[in-house]
Amino acid sequence: MPRWYTDAKFGIFVHWGIYSVPAWGTPRDPGVHTPVELEYAHHPYAEWYANTVRIAGSPTRRFHEETYGVGTSYEDLADLWTAERFDADAWMSLFAECGARYVVPTAKHHDGFCLWDSDTTPFSAARRGPRRDLLAELSGAARRHDLRLGLYFSGALDWHVSTLPPIRSLTDLFELRRNDRSFADYAHAQLDELVQRFRPDYLWNDIDWPDDGKGSGDRDLAALFARYLEQVPDGLVNDRWGVPYHGVRTREYLTEQEPSEPVWEACRGLGQSFGHNAAEDDRHLLSAAELIRLLVDIVAKNGNLLLNVGPRADGSLPKSQVSRLRRLGQWLRVNGEAVYGTRPWIRHTDPAGHPVRYTTREKTLFVTDLAPDRGRLAPARDVAELAAGRPASWLTAAGRQRAATDPDGTVIVPEELRGAAAAVLAIEGCVA
Repeated sequence: MPRWYTDAKFGIFVHWGIYSVPAWGTPRDPGVHTPVELEYAHHPYAEWYANTVRIAGSPTRRFHEETYGVGTSYEDLADLWTAERFDADAWMSLFAECGARYVVPTAKHHDGFCLWDSDTTPFSAARRGPRRDLLAELSGAARRHDLRLGLYFSGALDWHVSTLPPIRSLTDLFELRRNDRSFADYAHAQLDELVQRFRPDYLWNDIDWPDDGKGSGDRDLAALFARYLEQVPDGLVNDRWGVPYHGVRTREYLTEQEPSEPVWEACRGLGQSFGHNAAEDDRHLLSAAELIRLLVDIVAKNGNLLLNVGPRADGSLPKSQVSRLRRLGQWLRVNGEAVYGTRPWIRHTDPAGHPVRYTTREKTLFVTDLAPDRGRLAPARDVAELAAGRPASWLTAAGRQRAATDPDGTVIVPEELRGAAAAVLAIEGCVA
């Protein structure tokens, strides 16, 4: 596990592709249950449009026919994708400003459309739609803004070169995929291109790898890993390759319940979809406060948050996403030392159930109060014993503020922090 990754804590996922043209999925309204047999026909992921549109009777099929006509295929939409407002440097400047340390754009999603100028297929952004090597622009901008670069790749699903029926269930997800040698070589050639051209710091694979490409030959996955790590010694892979080797465990719209010894990563969208879904509204999105608390919780459990942004087809970023990212960035500029480069402490909630998270770095214990509006912080007893007689201060926009306590030892939360999503108390010299 490379040190850059364990210290980074926060990255930005970017799902952008043909699916950003219709920008449509079926959002799940709060309190409304979707039966398991309808989960794929009513899929909330806009980036799954190419699959969902093929399911007869699905809301996506109805939307597609009403919007584009019965004779228009998903792949026809590639020529409607113009990306006229896309500015890679503006994106990366925002991501760096909001506190991200790495970025993972989609190189190829399940629809098989490549965002780079691939020698393996003409089905790419360089030859259709935008007619630009979008990945070259994104990777260059990421480096210019000192962001580590990851690349998302759909390993075993490529609907462009498959004739399989649509996926309708979790069982189908892993059965309706190509595993033949020809497709394994095709996927290998594409991933090898990405490694050679972009030297990514992180290979983020999804939905397994073709089974015929899991052997010991030169065109198999083990050989590709070896070549990749020779070229990028501090490179990283995730755990979605379907082989008994992985770098970092990933959780999608899930978190761990307790601090984990192995480093892990939580990935999710600001809403219910990764690709931009114009059918979502504020009911479906995390609030800025929820986002801050989510990051704090994940970091305190030894995880990284890979938070997704779904750009519009024209390359602009929705204001609802940008405003939340900026709020997170503002909080991190004040409290980032309790996040970056930290490691979890054994506890993450005090015995009374008060929502508190603990991280440590360089002999400082950071106690993050997720409910500062209560006005009082009573750390766990063993924390109080550790902290006794040691300097403790609150992190504020004006600098550190010495903590005051009640006679019973309860720490008083400063008035200016009581409206914050989370407030951080730093206790010096109490962690070896």
